[in-house]
Amino acid sequence: MGHSLHGAPLPAGSATTGAVALSQQLLRAVRAGQGTAEFEALATLSEGDLRRSLATDADKLAFWINVYNAGIQRVLAESPDRYSRRLRFFSTFGVEVAGHHLTFNAIEHGMLRRSMFAFSLGYMANPFPGRFERAFRLQRRDPRVHFALNCGAASCPPIAFYDPALIDAQLDLAAHSYLDTTTSYDPATNTVTVTRLFLWFRGDFGGPAGIRRLLARYEQIPPGSAPRLHFAPYDWTLSLDNYAPG
Repeated sequence: MGHSLHGAPLPAGSATTGAVALSQQLLRAVRAGQGTAEFEALATLSEGDLRRSLATDADKLAFWINVYNAGIQRVLAESPDRYSRRLRFFSTFGVEVAGHHLTFNAIEHGMLRRSMFAFSLGYMANPFPGRFERAFRLQRRDPRVHFALNCGAASCPPIAFYDPALIDAQLDLAAHSYLDTTTSYDPATNTVTVTRLFLWFRGDFGGPAGIRRLLARYEQIPPGSAPRLHFAPYDWTLSLDNYAPG
């Protein structure tokens, strides 16, 4: 254990261009307390440019994670009081992308979770997603996104800068780092205390058995063990500017 999450610096000579590069610039600008020009550029992208930029799930993962995290930071920095009504906040506020206003729920559950209903524990998909969502959502869900999205809460993972060329390794680092700080295994009682994200999105992880496999993969429990899962409370205290080092 003892992993640290990196991901802010892009590789030298990165070939990332178009909408994905814009999402990286956006997040950096927001971190510096800016971003107006980048948000305007995001809003005025053409759907054709967006489609050409988001050709693979790696592109879509990097783009939508960066956009979500940047949007959350921007909106809550300007109006932190909105966080007191979180259900309304996530379903109302968001980011404009290629002329479409996307709420934070739409980005998380529509684009990144491939049209899953927010409160179905990861077991029920929306059978009637809109045209824009169908065009730009992931082809396959990756549960590691839950260790990369920062909704502004103290219990959220830190924010990194995601790049398609590095996304698999970056998400592995994000998962390992976050689980290191939120997981506690007690062999005496055969119990593992885990983040409540596993409860809220357990279908994304493949149910209890899938959660245990993932915990073993990231060295949180012994391989082949089957401890009882205990879900820790989630700290919803507003905590902005939680960026990963690097």
